[in-house]
Amino acid sequence: MSAKLGRRAESVQQALAGHGLELSVIELAESCRTAIQASEAVDCELGQIVKSLVFRISKTQTPILVTASGSNRVSEKKICQQLGKSISRANADFVREHTGYAIGGVAPLGHPKPIQTFIDEDLFQYDKIWAAAGTPNALFSMRPEDLKIMTRGLVTDIRE
Repeated sequence: MSAKLGRRAESVQQALAGHGLELSVIELAESCRTAIQASEAVDCELGQIVKSLVFRISKTQTPILVTASGSNRVSEKKICQQLGKSISRANADFVREHTGYAIGGVAPLGHPKPIQTFIDEDLFQYDKIWAAAGTPNALFSMRPEDLKIMTRGLVTDIRE
């Protein structure tokens, strides 16, 4: 863990404070790029890791953020049904453009513009969950309710 946060992790820390959330970003020496790596690094269940996945609405190229439990695979069909529009997985450039973060470090907040967000209802079975904080080795823990506050997301069934 670092005493001083890097630039991207610090921006997530500031975004958390901007939402009135007293949560702390930590940076680890090891990579937490994948949900498995993150769960091992903080010694929690895989399901407690929040995967922040970016999709794009096919017709408008509008970003959609899906925050999924680390143990779940996202059903694009369920997201499409809820939106009433088709979506596709976003490429790395699109993700960085719309979130400000690289894949593997996408935080659920602190984006240049608000992004419509879907929250995996399965995250609410845990008291504490962990999300990326701007880099592949930065994380923060929170309550599932905090995720809803910071994203203004829709809690729903997104599991395949």
